[in-house]
Amino acid sequence: MARAAQRRRSRVLVAGVVALSIAAAVAGTRMASAAETETVTATVRVTGTFDGQGGRFVAGPELGDGGQAEGQDAMFELADGATLTNVTLGAPAADGVHCLGSCTLRNVNWEDVGEDAATFTGAGATVLVEGGSAAQGTDKVFQDNRLAGGSVTIRDFAVTDFGKLYRSCGNCDEQAARTVTISGVTATAPGKVIAAVNVNLGDRVTLSGITITGSGADDVHVCDLFEGNDTGAEPVKIATEPDGVACVATGITVQ
Repeated sequence: MARAAQRRRSRVLVAGVVALSIAAAVAGTRMASAAETETVTATVRVTGTFDGQGGRFVAGPELGDGGQAEGQDAMFELADGATLTNVTLGAPAADGVHCLGSCTLRNVNWEDVGEDAATFTGAGATVLVEGGSAAQGTDKVFQDNRLAGGSVTIRDFAVTDFGKLYRSCGNCDEQAARTVTISGVTATAPGKVIAAVNVNLGDRVTLSGITITGSGADDVHVCDLFEGNDTGAEPVKIATEPDGVACVATGITVQ
């Protein structure tokens, strides 16, 4: 009885089970209940829709320790057009979620952001982050490495104890002008910046309905503006306020 209960509480996704997980994800089949935790030992590759139905997932050591070291693997890798919904990523979360093109992240919660919560790649990708939350994002929550075209929309999201909610890559080998819209976000300090974008590369971010609260809320920047590059050098910060062009902000409340 005790062993059976233990198996119900924590199931391990070993490599041989990942294929079944993918098939279940595509079919929209329940993967884990809100009372269960699954340990992911190999990246779950998703096409179609993966509905976790409130399940909680943590990364095994095979993927990474959830620190800031580069090169960790994603827990979930979304193919172009895929959706991840109703999932909680516990700690450690390794490198979170990778979107290889257009994707939707709906009601996804990160209890403790690993290297990044989610990374966006691909040319012309359209990304929607709707609902959900993230906490303890030491550096970046959403990392945008997309190439030309497409957009990122982040709405109705909550973030707590964070570095940057959104960062347009400042020193990727290939760069592009990136467009992002952020609305209906509640950011609880401590935190550094809601959006960091590259002025010289043509980035555009529009923010509205942002509430910044908590101890240290006055220290949180709405926008940080950078000069980005494609050489790998550290990007240079040139401003810390909306400029009305690269960063347009309305309806910002600091409590």
